[in-house]
Amino acid sequence: MSERVLVAMSGGVDSSVTAALLQEQGYDVVGVTMKLHDDGADVPDKPCCSLDATSDARRVCEQLGVPHYVLNLVDVFTRDVFDDFVREYAEGRTPIPCVRCNTFTKFRDLVAKADAIDARWIATGHYGRLDTRDGERVLLRGRDPLKDQSYFLWGIPRPVLDRLLLPVGDWTKEETRAAARRFGLRTANKPESMDICFVPHGDHVAILQEHLPADAPALQRGAVVTEDGRVLGEHEGFARFTVGQRKGLPGGAGEPMFVLEIRPHTREVVVGPRDALARSSVAASQVNWLAPVPAVGRAVEVQVRHRGAHVPATILRADADGIDVALGERVHGVAPGQSLVLYDGDVVLGGGIITRAGRGALPVLAA
Repeated sequence: MSERVLVAMSGGVDSSVTAALLQEQGYDVVGVTMKLHDDGADVPDKPCCSLDATSDARRVCEQLGVPHYVLNLVDVFTRDVFDDFVREYAEGRTPIPCVRCNTFTKFRDLVAKADAIDARWIATGHYGRLDTRDGERVLLRGRDPLKDQSYFLWGIPRPVLDRLLLPVGDWTKEETRAAARRFGLRTANKPESMDICFVPHGDHVAILQEHLPADAPALQRGAVVTEDGRVLGEHEGFARFTVGQRKGLPGGAGEPMFVLEIRPHTREVVVGPRDALARSSVAASQVNWLAPVPAVGRAVEVQVRHRGAHVPATILRADADGIDVALGERVHGVAPGQSLVLYDGDVVLGGGIITRAGRGALPVLAA
């Protein structure tokens, strides 16, 4: 009897090929599409959640002759992802909703649904890989560095690795599309969207204006200042900015300026030259470990932004509450709210949410 696998079907080409490949390999495939929010119903080609995407997922399942279900996760997604998104921007940080979604919504509820239908496995179209090292299941970077999505997966519960399949993680995007054409899938040429699924056209400020009070500090005017306190101009709300940003800043400084810091309590956006963005240490909280916790002093690689470079680092602190690392080279634009992900070669060790970054070594904090 073939093993049952629950496939998360977003309506895109990656998850469509995932389902087709697993069926070809002899698995008993069941497709599931997660309804995460009520926006985007009339916007075609959204990566997930719209009526268009759900329809594509259903039609692919019909073509493959496999069952298709829709899970209504609007309430938990709103609580764990959307409300956090709004709250983080209101506090001057830059969140990553995809990390929150994978951590608190998608995989947790996929496991629950898999248990309900007696599915041994769950599968997604993420570009990551899985292996067994020293008897333990581990998550690896995707083979193609241009598509690697392991940065978004550090927060999934560790036991999920024992049930997870990532069939396209060894492929490039073009190889995935070629497979979709071989299977004759309707999603073979479907375009990708880089937008956050609930932020149409990338306009996150419009979302904040709709869901924050009109007098919220994040949306009020404030000063654009240098580190030494010189006022360069005004901004229309610090929620419009993130560390490392250049666009939208006042001119007249004589050299290109970048956002160095956001001070929500004073509504100041602190700017400076690119060299002032450089950081040599990073701290993170809300930690999750997918491998044994690395010892203090261990050499690792870290990534602090999606598609950012992997840089060498040394562990100063690593436990269930926090991570502090000293960077082996300076990194520009480390933004609170983004993810700090630790790697040993291709293996994802774990990660956390960045809370601060420094120009010198961070002190080793007591556990």
